Amino acid sequence: MDLLEKQSMKRVLRVGGVPEHFNLAWHLAIENGLFEEKGIEIQWRDVPGGTGAMCKLLRDGELDLAIALTEGVVADIMQGNPAKIMQFFVNSPLRWGIYTSGKSELKNLNDIEGLKYAISRFKSGSHLMAFVNARNLNIQVKHDDFVIVGNLEGARKSLSANESQLFMWEKFTTKPYADSGEFKYLGECRTPWPCFAVVATDAIIKNESSLLNEVLDIMNQSCIDLKFSEKEATKMIAWRYQLKQEDAQEWFNELEYAYSEEIDEIQFMDILNDLKSLGIIDRIPQLEEICYSRNLSESLI
Repeated sequence: MDLLEKQSMKRVLRVGGVPEHFNLAWHLAIENGLFEEKGIEIQWRDVPGGTGAMCKLLRDGELDLAIALTEGVVADIMQGNPAKIMQFFVNSPLRWGIYTSGKSELKNLNDIEGLKYAISRFKSGSHLMAFVNARNLNIQVKHDDFVIVGNLEGARKSLSANESQLFMWEKFTTKPYADSGEFKYLGECRTPWPCFAVVATDAIIKNESSLLNEVLDIMNQSCIDLKFSEKEATKMIAWRYQLKQEDAQEWFNELEYAYSEEIDEIQFMDILNDLKSLGIIDRIPQLEEICYSRNLSESLI
């Protein structure tokens, strides 16, 4: 069989994720040829706009699979996105840094009520986590407290121009901007649930379920390999993502990948109840509406 025939037999999967350290296991699996060995071509797409942008790409048929924030993708599926969560990707919480402009006189979180948040888009993580933070602080957030900026670069411009005064993003991705003085760090807010989920379109689940299972097996093994090579991993993370070595070490020590396609019913119901209490979703759905049912725990099958 010649090279052209081999290439024509490759199975292709279009995958999207944020250009952040969480997705290093995916990139290493691609670079090390782990998918290619199985005749699979992963067409990776960096999505700096985050979960809201990935949900739109899934809806528009431009992605088959995405690594998205749990709260954002649950909300979007309930609003009609024809997709399902296949498994969690990262079980540990996301640490959201809360920032203002480095030029701001704001000093702490006690005085943020009524200020405007820069968000990538509505129903994105940067939008929804503002409600989690407001609950933690016992303050109110209103619909007109948000300014859509698209991505991190948009937030930098918005804060600098004082069009918005607050910005929430993954702490270690944004820490270099705080270290430089461009942002002022006010505190952090952690997700009260596993932060990243793997979500696939209904079409790819229906037509390519065996391909998805192979891809998830390879991805989960890559996560295991990365997590258990700590010394090399932290150096690689610091170099690839322009982080200080101590920041890469701190993040990596807390990182807990899911490693498994099983979704626990009780845990997921807790997540749904929490999302409803925050007003992120307006009802408690059946789990089969949100998750690919083959991967729910045995009690559901």
